[in-house]
Amino acid sequence: MMKPDVKNIAIFASGEGTNFTALTDYFRREKLPLNVKLLVCDHAKVHVLDRAAKASVPTFIVHFKDYPNKAAAEKVIADKLAAEKIDFIILAGYMRIIGPTLLAKYEGKIVNIHPALLPNFPGRHGIEDAYEAEVDLQGSQSIG
Repeated sequence: MMKPDVKNIAIFASGEGTNFTALTDYFRREKLPLNVKLLVCDHAKVHVLDRAAKASVPTFIVHFKDYPNKAAAEKVIADKLAAEKIDFIILAGYMRIIGPTLLAKYEGKIVNIHPALLPNFPGRHGIEDAYEAEVDLQGSQSIG
């Protein structure tokens, strides 16, 4: 039986990093053919950076205010992802909306585990809010 090719993952996070830790621990424990090769973060002083260091995952911090626009910042991220040969992105509490610059390069290769269901149910209780509103979300990417 052939071993599956290992896929390189970048996790994007903006805060505490509990989802980051849960993901990296799970991938290692289950011996999945996934290599968390990079943490992309948009803040320099958040706990997820400590969690990445503890997990021996390199970090890439992008301060969006240092760029003329979102597309320019995302191009820098896309270039870093290409240099690291990233196959998939997991958004794990990343508090920015991914724009066309990254979406075009990773179409169908981004998983968002944030509980918001934009645009109608933002925030950390989006799924609960949608459930309480009795909205059928099966298979939908957005509501409206």
